[in-house]
Amino acid sequence: MKIAVFSAHTYDKNFLDEANRREPVPFDLIYQEASLSLQTVAFAQGCDAICVFVNDVVNAPVLEALYRLGVKGVFLRCAGFNNVDIAAAQKLGLLVARVPAYAPEAVAEHTVALIMTLNRHTHRAYNRVREGNFMLNGLLGMTLHGKTVGIIGTGKIGLAVAKIMNGFGCRVLGFDPTPSPEFTAIGEMVNLDSLLARSDIVTLHCPLFEHNRHMINREKLGLMKPGAMLINTSRGALIDTRAVILALKSRRLGALGIDVYEEESTLFFHDRSSDIIDDDVFQRLMTFPNVLVTGHQGFFTTEALREIADVTFQNLNCLVNGTSCPNAVLRHEASF
Repeated sequence: MKIAVFSAHTYDKNFLDEANRREPVPFDLIYQEASLSLQTVAFAQGCDAICVFVNDVVNAPVLEALYRLGVKGVFLRCAGFNNVDIAAAQKLGLLVARVPAYAPEAVAEHTVALIMTLNRHTHRAYNRVREGNFMLNGLLGMTLHGKTVGIIGTGKIGLAVAKIMNGFGCRVLGFDPTPSPEFTAIGEMVNLDSLLARSDIVTLHCPLFEHNRHMINREKLGLMKPGAMLINTSRGALIDTRAVILALKSRRLGALGIDVYEEESTLFFHDRSSDIIDDDVFQRLMTFPNVLVTGHQGFFTTEALREIADVTFQNLNCLVNGTSCPNAVLRHEASF
């Protein structure tokens, strides 16, 4: 079976090739550095399935083009599927499968890294010391012990964050339309407005659907504690970036840490260091000293990449064998 792998970087190739060598009958993997779009869909010519990542465009026109090329399945190397038109895929009879949970501790630990870095200004201290500046002015943080952390989305990643922050001695609040019994053992489930009003740190760990796009908007930012920290390692469009900029300018929002950005597809996973970045919203965001941005690297650990590759091949084998796929995405089950 021939598979077109889009948005393929060296690390994708390494881990997918490693997993492929363990297959009784290896797949023919055709790697494409280009991301999937209507302009690049022709690269799937002659392939039985495609393998995509978070910023690939898998909308109805792309799916229809893939179907005409004879593609039978779309396999995601990630948990989120907001970039796929599931209804269109079902109509065409295409199997869509994802990796629903992979090393949740990887994203959770990166979340805590953002919190710690922003709180103690270690990124700024690193640059100062390298220049021989050992002044402490501007590096004042807070003791996390005893603070309240609000976690929006108490699934596997949110739960992992809760356990870590509970270990710091923090009070943990959670919001999720589907309460987690395991979460209630270490934290308190509350409604969203209460979580925002009571938390010193708010962190997002929920899927993106059309109805919860910009769930953190101007109104919700106004409910947060003055000076609170906002973290997003989930999906960029969960927060309204322009509203966040206004909250930062007014000093209402104390700090922002993001590993995702709502217009990241033209920026992240590319070297833009020699280019002029014409995204004025992103560039404005980067001017704030209390903003920390990483380029969607929360998942980027050896363990997570190995698990992503292994589960992707399990999903592919369901297509090969004609068996039911436990990781098939059947519809947009919106819980938020």
